[in-house]
Amino acid sequence: MSGANVHFYICYRKCADAIEFYQKAFGAKEVMRQADGQSGVRHAEIQIGSSLLMMHDEFPEFPSHRSIQGMGGSPVNMFVYADDVDALYNQAVDAGAKALGPLEDKPYGRTAGVVDPFGFTWWLCSKPA
Repeated sequence: MSGANVHFYICYRKCADAIEFYQKAFGAKEVMRQADGQSGVRHAEIQIGSSLLMMHDEFPEFPSHRSIQGMGGSPVNMFVYADDVDALYNQAVDAGAKALGPLEDKPYGRTAGVVDPFGFTWWLCSKPA
């Protein structure tokens, strides 16, 4: 479909903490946030590079919207291309991401995986030539 864009909408147990982590780990910019009137996030959007990620907290009134913890894991992995993948990897680990291994040069670029504090795996890779 011409002109279409895909944005992911992810449910978190602690959405505000996720926003803060992604700002530290990946330089995310908070685009907007709507509170639920208590301590949760009804809807938020962050931008990492040119990509928009929409997010919200779990709410009991919406049982089909569950966090990775509520689902018992996730089949989803995030993939980030970066100009300086070494710096991004170090920044993510310094912010609290768990390294899955060291950065390695692969045929498709320099890459390594990290797991964020919320259970999502992020693959960091140098930009393709």
